[in-house]
Amino acid sequence: MTDCRDIGDPRSGQSASGVPEANPSGEPRGNRGVIAPVPDGVTRPLWSVMIPTFDCAPYLRETLGSVLAQDPGPEVMQIEVVDDHSTRDDPRAVVDELGRGRVEFFRQPRNTGVTTNLTTALQRSRGHLVHLLHGDDCVRPGFYRALERAFMQDAVGAAFCRHIFADAQGHWQSVSPLEQPESGLLRDALVRLASEQRIMTPSIVVRRAVYERLGGFDRRLLCSEDWEMWVRIAAQYPLWYETEPLAIYRMHRDSNTGRHLRSAEDMSYTREAIRIFAAYLPPAIADPVTRRACETYAGSALDTAELLCGEGQTAAVVNQVKEALRFSRSPRTLARIARVAAYWVTSRVRPETPCG
Repeated sequence: MTDCRDIGDPRSGQSASGVPEANPSGEPRGNRGVIAPVPDGVTRPLWSVMIPTFDCAPYLRETLGSVLAQDPGPEVMQIEVVDDHSTRDDPRAVVDELGRGRVEFFRQPRNTGVTTNLTTALQRSRGHLVHLLHGDDCVRPGFYRALERAFMQDAVGAAFCRHIFADAQGHWQSVSPLEQPESGLLRDALVRLASEQRIMTPSIVVRRAVYERLGGFDRRLLCSEDWEMWVRIAAQYPLWYETEPLAIYRMHRDSNTGRHLRSAEDMSYTREAIRIFAAYLPPAIADPVTRRACETYAGSALDTAELLCGEGQTAAVVNQVKEALRFSRSPRTLARIARVAAYWVTSRVRPETPCG
């Protein structure tokens, strides 16, 4: 792997420690954790693979295995599990068994929530390139070599690849759409990323210097915190896109997003993320881009409502429909709501019939 001992902030051309703190978005810094530069004298690897966990030990073995299979050694890669005070399982036991001293482990003294735990992982990272890999996700062979090549482009602040959606058992369900036909700098990155969440966390690597400049994840968001971060980065740095699907994102009801489906808080936080990152967009495009995003996630809320109506979850369906209306009251959204209502009636009459 490349020796990147002198990677700094690609935007300024200075070393990370020499970048003055900036807040280009205008948002209050108090909503984000500070990511301080790594202290002088600390030996820095190229990579920090930081693995946040919370009650997901059954998946952690596969996650760690996917990283260790590509492990270039401790001089090049830090691997650390950052546990948010799990109570239903014991991630430390998995780390001890599989990591055998190679994988570091940190446990929060109390549960802090997903956003703060992510920022803790960033603060504990020492590498020049940081990969946040949730403890229920995975990477495929070649992930680290492919993404490392992207950072040979000096201006790149982050690099991401296509991702595979998998179910709770790890069975592949679909592959994210191709953003462009060839690997390279992502064209129109800010507009693309602000219009729709296109990057799942296991698929992206960010220079630590970028986090140092822009801060940690926004504490106001318990979902969509990742989307806000990727837009924040795209507003300031070029992003590299790798066409190969080299990351696996696991979908299950115990995930952070899954836990918020029934209350529709997943959509509420999505609306808040759009509100926050609207300030990052040039005035000429802010309104059309955010309207497009709201229309997209009105549809997403109604997709979820259709799924939940087949499960007989009346309150959850109503919550998602209400959130759809908060996103948009366009004719398209209203027509979709009528369709959901029809599906709901059908499912109540014939419960065995899938909704939709």
